[in-house]
Amino acid sequence: MNRLALWWFRRRGWTMVGTRPSQAKYVVAGAPHTSNSDFLAFLAAVRYFDIPARYIGKHTLFRWPLGALMRRLGGIPVRRHTSQGLVEQVVAEFGRAGEMALVVAPEGTRSKGEYWHSGFYRIAVGAGVPIVCGFVDYATKTIGLGPAIEPTGDVRADMDRIRAFYAGKRGRRPGQETPPRLREEDAGIED
Repeated sequence: MNRLALWWFRRRGWTMVGTRPSQAKYVVAGAPHTSNSDFLAFLAAVRYFDIPARYIGKHTLFRWPLGALMRRLGGIPVRRHTSQGLVEQVVAEFGRAGEMALVVAPEGTRSKGEYWHSGFYRIAVGAGVPIVCGFVDYATKTIGLGPAIEPTGDVRADMDRIRAFYAGKRGRRPGQETPPRLREEDAGIED
């Protein structure tokens, strides 16, 4: 599927930009996320950059008959309603992995929202790994990876760097983009 997605985007004039991070472990924030076709762009990027991509999925998706396939495709089963929260579960997975790129769409939905979900940030801080800015820009027909940003724990300053990177990048449906802002910034909470 990854090869087919890469072929499809290249055939339609899309370009891959950036380079694979040198770090063995990182969180990829994929934005803007306004269309189901963003998943195909993700598959193309995984193939092109040879990313050891992982993703989060509800634990019930990992039962028979699809469980083995979901794990093989990079899925990490998480239990949302346990004493150990989602962030802690994924941080623990980073601790066990030798190499891992957790791909997250921080907008959390393809519809316009007020804030990004902060899980990607909290996971990166907790695991001590950088955040790599991944993107699909329909305005320029580019898919790529930007800088690896080491989170400092200063949410506002870190998000200012992330906002600067995503400025001008447009999703398939620009009116549905959620601006790169975390609720924690408005609340004055520092992680």
